[in-house]
Amino acid sequence: MKKNEEIVFETESLCPVCLEKIPAYRVKKKDNIYLKKKCSSHGEFETLIWNGSPSMDTWIRKKIPSKPQKSFKEIDRGCPFDCGLCDDHRQHTCTALIEITQRCNLNCSFCFASSKKYNIREPSLDKIKFWYKRILEAGGPYNIQISGGEPTVRNDLEKIIEIGHDLGYEFIQLNTNGIRIGEDEEYVKSLKKAGLNSVFLQFDGTNDEIYKKLRGKNLIRTKIKAIENLDKYNIGIILVPTLVPGVNIGNIGEIIDFAIEHIPAVRGVHFQPVSYFGRYPAKTYENMRITIPYIIREIERQTKGIIKKESLKPPGCENSLCSFNGNYLYKGKKVLKPITDKTCCSGIQRAEEGSQKARNFVAKNWKLPEKRCKCSEDHLDKSMEFDEILNYLKTYNFSISGMAFQDVWNIDLDRLKDCCIHVVSNEGNLIPFCAYNLTDIKGNYLYRGKC
Repeated sequence: MKKNEEIVFETESLCPVCLEKIPAYRVKKKDNIYLKKKCSSHGEFETLIWNGSPSMDTWIRKKIPSKPQKSFKEIDRGCPFDCGLCDDHRQHTCTALIEITQRCNLNCSFCFASSKKYNIREPSLDKIKFWYKRILEAGGPYNIQISGGEPTVRNDLEKIIEIGHDLGYEFIQLNTNGIRIGEDEEYVKSLKKAGLNSVFLQFDGTNDEIYKKLRGKNLIRTKIKAIENLDKYNIGIILVPTLVPGVNIGNIGEIIDFAIEHIPAVRGVHFQPVSYFGRYPAKTYENMRITIPYIIREIERQTKGIIKKESLKPPGCENSLCSFNGNYLYKGKKVLKPITDKTCCSGIQRAEEGSQKARNFVAKNWKLPEKRCKCSEDHLDKSMEFDEILNYLKTYNFSISGMAFQDVWNIDLDRLKDCCIHVVSNEGNLIPFCAYNLTDIKGNYLYRGKC
């Protein structure tokens, strides 16, 4: 290490070129933290992972590790080569992703799945039912996210949702770009009838200039129409912006304003700083990195203090360096009252407790109550009956969160072992999201398409 560098944590990572496991270090330089690693064949690599306030040492939340309830793979080569999960994993599943297609009706600049427009053989309903059952065998039912590709290109999505509910899954969410949702109201009606609980809606910004750069076409009107259709059929919406340097960082505040204007249909915003895998695996530089503390500071600055950075907390489920979250109660007139659990960061809890709490929170708050509170803004400050208060709390709950997925440049195996978002592989194993989508410098996957 150089004189101005301090090692704050020893871990392991992968070489971006050969994907071999190599030693790695979290290294502090002034207010910045970098992941540094060296491959004996391909040289040194350094990636920014944290910068500024809140500091990493005050942010990290300790947990007592918990092995998966059932592991489907034995330990052979070690993390991340034995994902299934294996007994070295330290966290239970919170959300299980089922990918029902690799097709898509867009060709985005950034895509972790490298989705295609042409026909690719898709899993049958029997295969999908097998996946649902494997998740139950692993300890479920967990929260389910139906993903892809773009899931709405399949015409049997309603049946897939019904199969999940019939097997006992209470919360099923759709990950979608919203095009078909915005263009076909009857389709939304059919999804509601099938029991769809929530939509994870790709929403990169509030103007078409952003969509042209990231998605290749004007989409804001389609996104708004999708929100209107989902609102009409009482399906909860989480807006999901992929944050890309030089494209939409300055739009964070406007995205939150837009979300607030569409409460209660919009249940929250979930920011995802861009990760460089899949369709965009090229070598990265410091100015291409968006860190969790930077997003938190920008949220406070761009909302002019409506959202205070102190109200955004580290997760209790996944590794502390992976995400942030804040929970609020909408009081009308753009007023959000923080209701994040103030005890969330005190003491050390078992990992599975954090997983259970996160799972329950999402299942409860990312969907809409069947009967929404009809309170007007003026009525919110007056005395209400107990049932009205409960209904109001359910209706006007709002969350702001973000997750920084790892790519081959910044993958930290200590973080990966705490992952609680797992993709179901073709053979029915559960693989941490970042491992499943990891690609080398040439775009070759570690897991996707190989299992």
